[in-house]
This record gives sequence, C-alpha cells and structure tokens, in this order.
Amino acid sequence: MARLVRWTALTAAAALLTAGCGGGSSDKDKDDGGRSSAAPSATAPSGVPEELASQTLDWARCKGTADAPAPDGDWRCATLKAPLDWSDPDGETIDLALIRSRASGDDRIGSLLFNFGGPGGSGVSTMPSYADTVSSLHERYDLVSWDPRGVAASEGVRCRTDEAIEAAESVDSTPDTPAEEQAYLKDAADFGKGCQKAAGKLMEHVSTTDTARDMDLMRHVLGDEKMHYFGISYGTELGGVYAHLFPQHVGRVILDAVVDPGADTMGHAENQARGFQRALDDYLKSTGQDPAEGSRKIADLLERLDAEPLPTSSSGRKLTQTLALTGIVLPLYSESGWPSLTSALEAAEEGDGSELLALADGYNERDPSGRYGTTTHSQRVISCLDDKQRPTAEETKKLLPRFEKVSPVFGAFLGWDTAGWCHDWPVAGQHETPEVSAPGAAPILVVGNTGDPATPYEGARRMADELGKDVGVVLTWKGEGHGAYGSGSDCVDSAVDAYLLKGTVPKDGKVCS
Repeated sequence: MARLVRWTALTAAAALLTAGCGGGSSDKDKDDGGRSSAAPSATAPSGVPEELASQTLDWARCKGTADAPAPDGDWRCATLKAPLDWSDPDGETIDLALIRSRASGDDRIGSLLFNFGGPGGSGVSTMPSYADTVSSLHERYDLVSWDPRGVAASEGVRCRTDEAIEAAESVDSTPDTPAEEQAYLKDAADFGKGCQKAAGKLMEHVSTTDTARDMDLMRHVLGDEKMHYFGISYGTELGGVYAHLFPQHVGRVILDAVVDPGADTMGHAENQARGFQRALDDYLKSTGQDPAEGSRKIADLLERLDAEPLPTSSSGRKLTQTLALTGIVLPLYSESGWPSLTSALEAAEEGDGSELLALADGYNERDPSGRYGTTTHSQRVISCLDDKQRPTAEETKKLLPRFEKVSPVFGAFLGWDTAGWCHDWPVAGQHETPEVSAPGAAPILVVGNTGDPATPYEGARRMADELGKDVGVVLTWKGEGHGAYGSGSDCVDSAVDAYLLKGTVPKDGKVCS
C-alpha cells in the first residue's frame, strides 16, 4: 500500500480524466496581452544564472495524450528551465511543465500557484479539474500549477512496470512470518533499485527544498514580486519550506489539509493511523454502528483476507488484505465516499471482493486495462530523499502494539510501512523533519479540518506555531474529509476568499462549524 499522505484524492481521481500538457511552439496564447514574452520584472532569485532568470515562457495550447484530450477552455502550457542541481545553478538544467489560465477580470492581483499534494501529484493534470472549485479566485488571479521535478511531465519517474506492480499485490504488507518479512523487505529494496535505474542523477535532486527553489524561480519568471500560493496536503509542507527559504517573497499563502512539520517518519505514521481511525469511527457512527464494534468487524475481515483472499470479477484478480485496506482508505477521504464504503464492505462480507478492489484500483491509479499511474513512484523518490530516518523491521515490530492500540484497522499497516517505505534506499535522506520557520513573512493562513483522515487536525496548529508568531494564522473547520476549502463550508470558503482577494486576515483561532 502506498504511503497515505496523498493529495486530495477525489480531486485527483477526477484529474485522471483530464489531459496532461506539454509546451509547444504552435497556436500561441494570443490573448496574453504580450505578457507571455515580456521580461520578468520581479526580484530575481539570488545566484540564478542570467540565462535562467531572464527566460520567457512560451505559452501554447496544451497537448493531449492518447489517454486524455487536452483540457477545454483557455488553458495554456509552457516549459520552465531550472537547475538540475541547485548547488550548481550554472550546470545542467531540468524542464518543468507548467499550466496556466489567465485571470478573467481586469483587476488582476497576480499568479496563484497551486500544489495539490502527494508528493508526486501532477498539477498540470489536476489544475483544470480544480478550476471550478476556485472559480471565485479566477477573476483576479492567473491559476497556475506545475508538475514538480520527478513528477509526470517534469521528467517523471517510473520505478517498475505495470506487470511488476500487479505481481507485487501478492506481497503481504503486514508480514507474519520470517518468509513474509523477507519478501516484503526484498520487494521494497527492489522498488528502490528500479527508481534509481529510472531516475539516474535526478534521484538526488527531487527534494522538497529543490522544488521550493524551483517555485521562487517560477515566481520571478511569471513576473510576480510576491508568491501567492495555495498548498493542499503535502503542498502545505512545500509551502512551509518555501516560506522558510524565502520569507521576503511570501504573499498571500493558504495551507489546507496540513502536514505536521514536527513529525518524523514514525510520527507521521502514528498521526495517520489516528487520523484514518478517527475518520472510520465517524463513518461507523453515521451508519449507526458502535465504532469499537465496527472496527473489530473490519479488522476480522482483514485478518480473514490475510489467510484467504476473496475472488473478484476482475480477470482472476483476488482481493488481498492490503488491497482491501487500500479500498477502505479511499472513501474516507471524503464524506461523499461513505456510501460506496458501505456497499463494498457488505459485498466483501458476502464473499465478493470486487467493489473493494475497484476502490483500491482508484487509489492506486489503475485503469481497466491494467495500466498504473506513477504518482506513488514519484512520491517515494521525493519522500525518501527528504526523510533521513530509516526504521528497521526490528524497530518497527517493537512499536506495532502502540500502532495497533491507536488503530486496530490501520495501525499494523502503517507501522510496517515505516520499515518498508525507504528500506535499503540507494540515496540518503536529508532531514529528520522539515524546517518551516519563517520569521518576517507575511501572515499565512493555515486551514485545519477536525475530521481530516490523512493529515490530522493537530498538524495545523503545529504548522502555525513553527511558522512563527504573527505568521501562522489557524482557521478551523469542524468537518469531514481531506481538506476544507471547497468542501461545503461557506464559512471556510468566505474566509479564504476574503484573505486571497482582499488581504483580510481572519482572527487566529477562528472556528467554522
């Protein structure tokens, strides 16, 4: 099972139907008022070669692919060149794919840059599908996103073939025997070797810090003096790192579905176990079940699947314990997914694993033909370069009782994930936890949702505290799902809109119910 810190899952699923984009030289953006070729006037990042600092973006119609047509509307795509190695900015460069739709009104503020999370989520494919959610912002902002380095059209990494991914479905993610443990760790090591072979020298240059530096170059080339930014899930960590590196360039910044910057590898896993169990408890209460009893029932189902996977209607594939858990996770990202979880669990109890398998395939980006997306590949390459910790199997096993106490359903999976995720990784990690302190930065609005399963609410207050006094401002929503803005709260939406459109900062601690 992929690590559960993911971008807004249901938005991303919709984005699978939306085209990726690539730069081109034909059919230029004729409505750009000449600004696409104008030299940037904003403060240039220090140490950036003039050739990169003065580059202009060649905005052209986005190109569709065999799998998805180009997005409708006035979306334009371009390619930004950035240093491969930011410690050697005069060296090799990497191409980063961008997408933009210009502000629809005359009273333009600037660009609003979006990162939808992951790490590993494609902003180029997701941005058009998210535009309706942020339509109130589009009149005054250019909506801009990109594929971060190592993701999708920005030299995205594929670590193994579709056939190998499907074969790995049989690997037990909660090993019970020495043989299963050996197979689990071997699979993890093999995945890392595949990533290294695919990524080459890029493997050491896809960190969150690298991407934050790309963002500041992007800000300059787009012609913005300040970085206006909307980060979701992992995008909140990226936003915090950017604010730390470039506090003087922070404009109006929203961090929604906040990753706890003070949690290390074990801490993130425990946070997520708590968050998903909390969301599952809320789901069970909504169906009239006692959370403890309902969780035991689901845990019993998973235990039975560990011994004997269920048949499905999908070409002889079986529902394993790991796939079942993945299928349970997806609908917990949004309250609107709860009915599908009820139906899938009922079918599984009756001996049919098809519905849970379909949910797992949605999470794993598997299409009906058996092709898989590469989000989790990029996610692993980026996070294992970021994270210095490499918990061993023995260390994990000692902590499993604590994880299982936090969550009888998700604890063991997330506990073992700490041992397998970066096991025998070919590149060393960079830090225990990210640095996000940003003294002197403009106020940053940190939005936390009390029912968030993937990035539990407590991370919002921690992020605000670490950003620093008079910088981090917390807005709380008492709701369900991964992310608050656009999720049904007029209170949240109006507060965010007032901040981004008028610069009105809400009182720290404001609560929307």
